[in-house]
Amino acid sequence: MQDERFNGPHAFFGGLISVFETKSGHQSGTDAVLLAACLPTEASGLLLDLGCGSGVVGLGVAARCHGLKVRLVDIDAGMVALARHNSLHNGLGERVEALQGDVLAPFAVRQAQGLGADLADMILSNPPFHPAGRVQTSPDEPRVRAHVLDDEGMRQWIKTLHTSLKPKGRFVMIHRPDMLPLLLEAMQGRFGEIHIRPVHGKAGRPAMRILVSGVKGSRAPLVMLEPLVLHDAEGNRTPEDEAIARGHSLIHMGL
Repeated sequence: MQDERFNGPHAFFGGLISVFETKSGHQSGTDAVLLAACLPTEASGLLLDLGCGSGVVGLGVAARCHGLKVRLVDIDAGMVALARHNSLHNGLGERVEALQGDVLAPFAVRQAQGLGADLADMILSNPPFHPAGRVQTSPDEPRVRAHVLDDEGMRQWIKTLHTSLKPKGRFVMIHRPDMLPLLLEAMQGRFGEIHIRPVHGKAGRPAMRILVSGVKGSRAPLVMLEPLVLHDAEGNRTPEDEAIARGHSLIHMGL
């Protein structure tokens, strides 16, 4: 892609895929890698990647899980076009489609955009992380949409996950640990068999992320999983983190 707005291609998962990304917008990194590593290789059916950005999560999974069809969804038309380009660049165009869709829109709008009810077998989601009004926002509007979401928007995001999944469908989300109470509140009565795995950037430090999975309509109890530690006390990457980043290991989330 010869365009001064983009850089790359950047390799992920030990070169399993490579993607172009915008120079000014959101850049994919550890969060995308961790989320993509949560799906077992034998997964099949339809996967939605909600808030796909450049497509790293959905494309990484599609390249590994040959029984999956993947629908990449983002509100930003430019990111959808980039995700579509990246799917073709990686030879995944037959099993991956990219659509513009608004997770927070009324159901009739979402349905017209390709986010209907009882649609997906699995959803992976990396929603905007920062609460509105509590962080300094960028003048770049796409970057703001990728990073900022208020509490009511987060509740609607969970509702959309629930509506879009088939009965007994499963999702995995990555978020900040302080959002856990709100996430559990929004999941109440919608999801069960919830698994939570804290992610620690460095040994001995508080978790910086949580991975949360759930099953639509399940009444099974919540499970707290063993923490994932990315760097040891000296700041060196742990063997587990290295294996995940290189595509040699997956993260068990009860799926």
